[in-house]
Amino acid sequence: MPDTLTLDIDARGTASVTLDRPEVHNALNGALINELHDVLTTLKGDRSVRVIVLGGNGKSFSAGADLTWMRNMAQASEEENFQDAMRLAELLGCLDRAPKPTVARIHGAVYGGAIGLVACCDIAVASERALFSLSEAKLGLVPAVISPYVVRAIGGRAARRYFQSAERFDAGQALHVGLVHEVVAAEKLDDTVADLLTHLYDAGPDAQAAAKKLIQEVEGARIDDDLVQDTARTNARMRNTGEGREGIRAFLEKRRPSWRK
Repeated sequence: MPDTLTLDIDARGTASVTLDRPEVHNALNGALINELHDVLTTLKGDRSVRVIVLGGNGKSFSAGADLTWMRNMAQASEEENFQDAMRLAELLGCLDRAPKPTVARIHGAVYGGAIGLVACCDIAVASERALFSLSEAKLGLVPAVISPYVVRAIGGRAARRYFQSAERFDAGQALHVGLVHEVVAAEKLDDTVADLLTHLYDAGPDAQAAAKKLIQEVEGARIDDDLVQDTARTNARMRNTGEGREGIRAFLEKRRPSWRK
């Protein structure tokens, strides 16, 4: 079992992955990045796992980069820093492309690279007490590795402000710029995530994986004849899958489809 996080998989197939370095507010270091990547790689290939929920133990979701880790990397060569950054990049790519729903359960501090984790999750639910900061500029750095995912989530206009000011902003502002989908009272956070899971379990797992792939293909794409034909082909293919046929039959027969638990 990893030392820096915990994993619990319930009977329905919800994999709760919890960053578990509460003494340092779940700060990211090489060990945590590697272990989270390994766990996500295993989970995304596990057909019994339907949903991944990412959270943090203790007072924070994650306070960003571990200071000791950063101090060590400041003494390393550019090539060593490149290899280190690539490990984070590989983690973010793994989370972003996981072929099943991913939910960020957010509370407390969410700084630096942790905002990248949030931006890579499909759905983000935050406590009203959560605080966010793209804090890298205060250290003379930039949030480069997380930038593709964060800019996709909040847009270039908001990124221009927060990448440069490195100011803290609250959950309401995170909702306003599109980083999170919902903000709730701290005591309602777990209930809100649980309610969201009921909706996710209503949908077919193959359809969810196909939907994520579809979004990646059409987001920002020019609507031309090729795209129109590709989307029509996707429609036709999904209607002819076992899951598609089962879903339509279940609807017409007024019963639950086989994947509903």
